[in-house]
Amino acid sequence: MCLFYDPAVTEQCTEDDAEEVKEKANTNFCDYFKPGFDRFDPAPVAAEGRARNTLDALFGDGDSDDDEPGGPDAAGDAEDLFR
Repeated sequence: MCLFYDPAVTEQCTEDDAEEVKEKANTNFCDYFKPGFDRFDPAPVAAEGRARNTLDALFGDGDSDDDEPGGPDAAGDAEDLFR
């Protein structure tokens, strides 16, 4: 991570003169890059994982195609609601 990286600020960089990096997953060459070894905070990543697990527990796994609206059992499921 860069010393100037801060996800709480606009464009996630505290260096005023740096250009915005839109594709962060791709290679980029910022003239202001300085390694900041203590900049990565795993807490937000862990919080996101916990939130996703909670949602999956409430609503089922989001990757499943069985819960698609209009699936093969949609009419039967709707009828079961009113029995």
